[in-house]
Amino acid sequence: MAQRDTRGSAAPRPYGARGGPARTRADGDDAGRTHPAAAAEAPSVPAQVRRHSVRGQVLDALRAALAEGELAPGEVYSAPALGRRLGVSATPVREAMLRLAAEGSVEVVPNRGFRVAGRDPAALAELAEVRALVEVPVLLRLARLDPAPDWPALRLLAERCAAAAARGERAAYAAADRAFHRALLALGGNRQLVLVADDLHRRAQWPPAPGPAAGRAALVADAAEHTALLDALAARDLPAVAAVLRDHFTGARG
Repeated sequence: MAQRDTRGSAAPRPYGARGGPARTRADGDDAGRTHPAAAAEAPSVPAQVRRHSVRGQVLDALRAALAEGELAPGEVYSAPALGRRLGVSATPVREAMLRLAAEGSVEVVPNRGFRVAGRDPAALAELAEVRALVEVPVLLRLARLDPAPDWPALRLLAERCAAAAARGERAAYAAADRAFHRALLALGGNRQLVLVADDLHRRAQWPPAPGPAAGRAALVADAAEHTALLDALAARDLPAVAAVLRDHFTGARG
């Protein structure tokens, strides 16, 4: 893939050995940005828009690298070095890392770069508590609706999570996991709540487990809880809904 960067004319290369082409919409961010190939065919598109496309793809690539463990907790990475690995300049990398710093995934190290944040169990417990406070009441209310929402329609998203988990694809699972929870909460009709919950969810997504087998097992267990949640919702079993969600969050898996 292209090694140059002219502030938007070339997309970043895949990050790491397991990385695929830089994703443009997997996380639901910047959903309207223009793909570089389309920008090349439409020279009238402002340079600022093309630059935004590169920045978004760099952000997606770095998030995938974090999810896959290719950026290790505690390690410091400079924007120029990451830019060379992605085939872009340091500027979009620095902008993406600042976004990740605002999300709590990395920490700014003055004059050096960015350190990948460790996963503090206390912080994860706090996120789990807040997620439960936000999401549990919404789903309990939805479970009481008459007629009930079309829960079977959400099983396709649960199946996508399960498929990514079975393959051990952490980045794909992280995106599918958030998509599942967003779709559930969207039934409540409160867009702002969905945005807040999705931000909390992203912050809570855990680092890789020590080894491929352990990592895949954790993903599969997490995906199974999605199916259990849909079963409880369909049965209008409110105590089971609350229990599954709290276990889901407390496990810090998804």
